[in-house]
Amino acid sequence: MTEIFGVPAPVLYGQLLLGLVNGSFYALLSLGLSLIFGLLNIVNFAHGTMYMLGAFLAYLLLQPLGLGYWWAVLLVPLMAAGLGIVIERTILKRIYKLDHIYGLLVTFGLTMVIEGFVRVYFGVSGLRYAVPSSLQGMVDLGFMRLPIYRIWVIVAALGLCLITWLVIERTRLGATLRAGTENPSLVQAFGVNVPLLVTLVFGWGVGLAAFAGVLAAPLMQLTPQIGHSIIITVFGVVVIGGMGSILGSILTGLGLGLIEGLAKVYYPEASSTAIFVLMILVLLVRPHGLFGKQ
Repeated sequence: MTEIFGVPAPVLYGQLLLGLVNGSFYALLSLGLSLIFGLLNIVNFAHGTMYMLGAFLAYLLLQPLGLGYWWAVLLVPLMAAGLGIVIERTILKRIYKLDHIYGLLVTFGLTMVIEGFVRVYFGVSGLRYAVPSSLQGMVDLGFMRLPIYRIWVIVAALGLCLITWLVIERTRLGATLRAGTENPSLVQAFGVNVPLLVTLVFGWGVGLAAFAGVLAAPLMQLTPQIGHSIIITVFGVVVIGGMGSILGSILTGLGLGLIEGLAKVYYPEASSTAIFVLMILVLLVRPHGLFGKQ
């Protein structure tokens, strides 16, 4: 059996694939988090809860309603975005001009409330969401076998990240959004409805988190706590990439997923802390992150 630096090649390839899948989730979640902070100036601690809610909404559509996976892919992000819009219009718009700590505390409170409702309705025991039949099976590459569903996760997550980046950075709508956050009074003077744009951006960011939850549902046991561990890692990704940097969130999420996969092969004890060690090192050299603006 071929070895690479003392590790069997299939083991290394399998961990790199797993790292790429995790990196796709990190990229998608950190993109939504960075989008909300960069354009709305809110540190959304409830982002991980929206990821969890997306997974449970997919399960809810499947079990009582009989709507399959592809309906969940379409409907769950829209449902979560609608909830995000309600939250932004009724709660968050009142604290935009306050210190960041208020946004953090309010969204932390929302996390507790939403998680409590999920716990009451679904319980705390893990639920299973089966991989859809159309995405079951493997692709044999000769040197390794790739699960079709994991390929779909990578393609879907990175495709949505690319679309979001192109809209924000390469379109007139994105330019209007950025201008509206820099100088809302001036942009409103030109007839642009800035509050509506802000609301839609928050809804889109929440929808990204829920979409990640739908993608993750067949890969894990569903519990109300699944958003906790990943949101801490995602905050680390955002800090390393640079708060508010769209491209930084995507590239850093993918890169750190691969680093985490390599650490599990060569030094498993450090795999859960590698991201945070790197975060400390980056902050010592570049306090505003790798891609952030000072």
